[in-house]
Amino acid sequence: MTKEKKKKTRQQVYTLLVQVGRRDGDGLPDDATGGALMIYASGIDEAEAVRETVAILKQADLNPLDVTGYGTVEEREEQGHDIDSEERSLMQRALDENSVVVAHMTPFYHGEETEGESTEH
Repeated sequence: MTKEKKKKTRQQVYTLLVQVGRRDGDGLPDDATGGALMIYASGIDEAEAVRETVAILKQADLNPLDVTGYGTVEEREEQGHDIDSEERSLMQRALDENSVVVAHMTPFYHGEETEGESTEH
């Protein structure tokens, strides 16, 4: 018997910043106008990670409006991002579980989402 070689695709973890609008049952504070979520999502490529993230957020009654991709850990390091051990741990969890991990959620109040678009990571 010969063993077939399976073409193994390499999952990677991508850092995504997702802006969300309001929706009934979204879990945001009542007076918030929306929010931003820092997410680590696994995928074969960034497009897959984005698709999976948006689908999961919609299932969680969130209203994704915009997704900004920051790339893999290697790409972020090349850009000079400082990545601490806690962040690396969450990235590893997303990879191990082939999942989407919400690392941080920030509610926006009265137009803050336009002020904070130059957030540094």
